[in-house]
Amino acid sequence: WAPWRALHGAPLAELSGDHGFQVFLQKNLEFTRKIKGDVAALQRVVCDTFQLCKEEELLLVRQDLGITQAPLEQCHSRTFQAEACFSQIRDGLRVYHGSLAAVRELLPGHTGLVETLQLDAANLSSNIQQQMEDLGLAMVTYPTEGRGPLPALSSHFHHQVGGFFVLANFQRFLETAYRALRHLTRL
Repeated sequence: WAPWRALHGAPLAELSGDHGFQVFLQKNLEFTRKIKGDVAALQRVVCDTFQLCKEEELLLVRQDLGITQAPLEQCHSRTFQAEACFSQIRDGLRVYHGSLAAVRELLPGHTGLVETLQLDAANLSSNIQQQMEDLGLAMVTYPTEGRGPLPALSSHFHHQVGGFFVLANFQRFLETAYRALRHLTRL
């Protein structure tokens, strides 16, 4: 079962013919694709610099560090609602914006790319917030406790692994957000 297949029951007929909404979706699909490419570039740098390339080799360290993924279950639930999905995307982008500070510290030679990624995450979050307001969608704010950027990291290696998982989790988050936005263009 692929989680995004549940989106086919999405009750958004009132939005499907809205030209402004479709333009928003197309622009932000492209923006999300650009952000995914930048995250992938940083993942390659982490792989090349620290030889941290395979997630399965680091799962025990991940558990030890307590690094979690920002949730997006509202974007692939059977009871899909645009406002709940958009709210989770917006909130998750804010979490990753903060988490990228650890990556910036880890890769001082790539500060420009990390800062661009932070700016892009903030801009995509703002775009979604503005679109929700324009459409009159209710803005749901999900609790953020336990979802801070990163736990306290006790060693340089843990900092490296933390940065690796921030990027890996952000990439998965963006893939789910991209699928949700793409699905909405087809309604």
